[in-house]
Amino acid sequence: MEPIVVISVLGALLILLLFAGAPVKPVRFVGQIFIKVLIGALLLFFLNAFGNHFGIYVPINLATSVVSGILGIPGLCALVVIQTWIL
Repeated sequence: MEPIVVISVLGALLILLLFAGAPVKPVRFVGQIFIKVLIGALLLFFLNAFGNHFGIYVPINLATSVVSGILGIPGLCALVVIQTWIL
């Protein structure tokens, strides 16, 4: 496909979304997941900051942030158990 056709189609879709509006529910869902992942990363940061005294360290990356953000405190405990006894 020609690049001009692809750019034209994407531009038309963008204009259509601007006039019609984006669906609210999927955007809200993605926003909530993003906030939960950020909260999970913050939980991991505090765990690493206070857990250093006890030899607990869980790396902060996307996978561990998603687990701790979506599952909350039980997910954080599961990550500590996995890091301590399995790895």
